[in-house]
Amino acid sequence: MFNFFAAAPKGFEYSLACELKDLGALEVKESVAGVYFSAPLELAYRITLWTRLASRIVLVIYKGPCESPEQLYNAAYCIDWPSHFSNKKTFSIDFHGTGGFINNTQFGALKIKDAVVDRFRDDGESRPDVARVDPDFKIDAHFRSGQVTIAVNFSGSALHQRGYRSTTGQAPLKENLAANMLARSGWQKQPQTILDPFCGSGTVLIEAALMAADIAPGLLREKFGFEHWRSHNKTLWQSVLDEAKARASLGKSRCKIKFYGSDIESYLVAIAKRNAENAGVADLIDFSVADALTVSPPADSGFLISNPPYGERLGSTTELLQLYYQLGDKLKKEFGGWKVAMLCSDVELLSSLKLKADKQMKMFNGALECVFNLYTLHATSTRREAVQLPDGMEISDIAPEFANRIKKNIKQLSKWAKKENIDSFRIYDADIPEYNVAIDKYVDYVVIQEYSAPATIPEAVTKRRISDVLLSLPHALGISPDRITLKTRERQKGTRQYEKLDDKKLEVITQEYNARFKLNLTGYLDTGLFLDHRVTRQLVGKKSNKRNVLNLFSYTGSASVHAALGGAKSVTTVDMSNTYLNWAKENFELNNLSGKQYQFVQADCLQWIKDNSESKYELIFIDPPTFSNSKRMEDSWDVQRDHVNMLGDLIKLLAPQGEIIFSNNKRKFKMDIDTLTKMGMKVENIDHLCLPLDYKRNPHIHNVWLITHA
Repeated sequence: MFNFFAAAPKGFEYSLACELKDLGALEVKESVAGVYFSAPLELAYRITLWTRLASRIVLVIYKGPCESPEQLYNAAYCIDWPSHFSNKKTFSIDFHGTGGFINNTQFGALKIKDAVVDRFRDDGESRPDVARVDPDFKIDAHFRSGQVTIAVNFSGSALHQRGYRSTTGQAPLKENLAANMLARSGWQKQPQTILDPFCGSGTVLIEAALMAADIAPGLLREKFGFEHWRSHNKTLWQSVLDEAKARASLGKSRCKIKFYGSDIESYLVAIAKRNAENAGVADLIDFSVADALTVSPPADSGFLISNPPYGERLGSTTELLQLYYQLGDKLKKEFGGWKVAMLCSDVELLSSLKLKADKQMKMFNGALECVFNLYTLHATSTRREAVQLPDGMEISDIAPEFANRIKKNIKQLSKWAKKENIDSFRIYDADIPEYNVAIDKYVDYVVIQEYSAPATIPEAVTKRRISDVLLSLPHALGISPDRITLKTRERQKGTRQYEKLDDKKLEVITQEYNARFKLNLTGYLDTGLFLDHRVTRQLVGKKSNKRNVLNLFSYTGSASVHAALGGAKSVTTVDMSNTYLNWAKENFELNNLSGKQYQFVQADCLQWIKDNSESKYELIFIDPPTFSNSKRMEDSWDVQRDHVNMLGDLIKLLAPQGEIIFSNNKRKFKMDIDTLTKMGMKVENIDHLCLPLDYKRNPHIHNVWLITHA
């Protein structure tokens, strides 16, 4: 009798224990990410060949306390390694776990390697060689909570690698995860018609066919770890192998289960067919190219088991929510009598199915934690009334109060925007507290910014509300989901507004009065144009005629463009970011503005003000961040704390009859008028002149002040 440990991903323990018991294993005991069991050699061979859930199986040689490097070395040295493998074979050590005296796995592996080599030498044999790649013999060690387990890797390379996959799709599903889905869904115990409308490379259906046809998942594997173990019994192993081959031949001919798979991508279906052929089950599975939303149930009852698309690689959030909602609607209408099992890493996507789960489980797809939901669709279930959309798609009335507000706002603002000659404006700004988002229309696209929810609101509630926003918005606005972008942010906090999100670009050109600007709707938290400053920019343009204009903290130079179009004698644009200065230059080119009178300066604006006190400008526009601790600035910046000193330096650059337009976005900003007055400045708040119509619902969005010499 031998002792073993079957390793598996988290969430597999229960089903793996059940599988091992069904295969005849003794003393089965669940652990973290695996199961301990005992078995005689013949049964151990059979389990290794037939397990569909384990990632690897190791033969435990030693298990005991370990609290120092010396104890670890001694534990490994005491094992009679020459009786386990030949010194003519290469070996490697896989060490798992850290803690206590083990800071990294490499240290643990090195200690055991030294012990193994020393044991061979002390037994009078030459030392075996270590091989990093494809060793003959693998030693597996695990350290946890002051205990070490040393074992022989009995199975060899990862057991989920069955050998039938020639290639995979974009987000591959591991074979043993697909098997666990089949086990936990109940299908494995009651095999019947099965459908996967998002089949990808076909893993779920191939694993199901292997089960139904009684084909051992390890039959295609070329080698196993025990083959270079000195106690390996080749005759016994061959008898286990021959038995499995006979069962496969008989089981395949007797299989009457129907398997159906489809995917919208033809190249994935081609891969699935090739994989099924490699696995020897191609004639059992009907693969086709089809949109999941058009697939009809192939029988009156059965199992729909799938891993639908999720994550950025496979679609935008809004598109995916719409897909899941429409899928749930289809299932309720057409799949009565079926059982449904869905695996997804995003619980909100599964919530968008609008189906009540019978059971919810956690499973891991590699390091990614996923949710596995089971549903029963009763043939007599009552379906909700649905609203017909113009394109034939049906959608229930989700978040009606929010949707109605959006429809009302867009109707009013669209007429106003057309009259103003602008095509980018704010549609909604947390009008309804439950839906705490800002929604901006940029030409033909929509950007949603999700504000941070109060700590008193549970995260699950917040996620559900944003899901409802994303589900209802395309219908309310009459636009395609792929034209909606979601950005999560906190209300203006210093330089977070400049934080880059990714390298994707969705660039559009927007019209603002007589100016045009380039926008990037996906690359950054902000798009390149602060819509709330639209009227302020227009004011800069009106005041710029025949004046020398300075724009500090210029961002993408939009105020500078308005100044130039307004007839400025010269425009100096200053910002610390070279990226945004280049963007500003592009905006100038877009408006056919060129010449030496337009200067672009990369500098710390606060330091630049001090260094250029001899320069004079008739109009200065400055819109500093609320807070900044950029590494390129000498000190941190706080607009409330530092505005007096900044304006004291800035007034030196202002011509006698000049004007400073000072703006900031700090919600509770208080201008120190008394101190500024004593410093010889006249200060006038002009918020009422600078608030656009689309921001009337949020009058505290920014502060704007007009400052002149007293």
